[in-house]
Amino acid sequence: MNLQEDYEKGDIVYVMYRNPHAQSVAQIQEAAVVQHPEEPGELALFFYDTYYPLNEQIAVYKTEEEANEAYQFYFGDADGANYYG
Repeated sequence: MNLQEDYEKGDIVYVMYRNPHAQSVAQIQEAAVVQHPEEPGELALFFYDTYYPLNEQIAVYKTEEEANEAYQFYFGDADGANYYG
């Protein structure tokens, strides 16, 4: 799957993001698909004031509902958990 072909600049997506300091902590975060500032012709995800490559390293979902369903599947009940929304 080539995520670069699935999304366009300006799309708003939802990503499942793991805290790099506490791998057991994951959350859903809204992100923008933007032009990569250092790679002409490539797209990136922008969230937490940082650019991330738009690739399979980060779980990307088109809707918040899809992201929440995936979160629940992988981490259990989202009530009280650290997720977007």
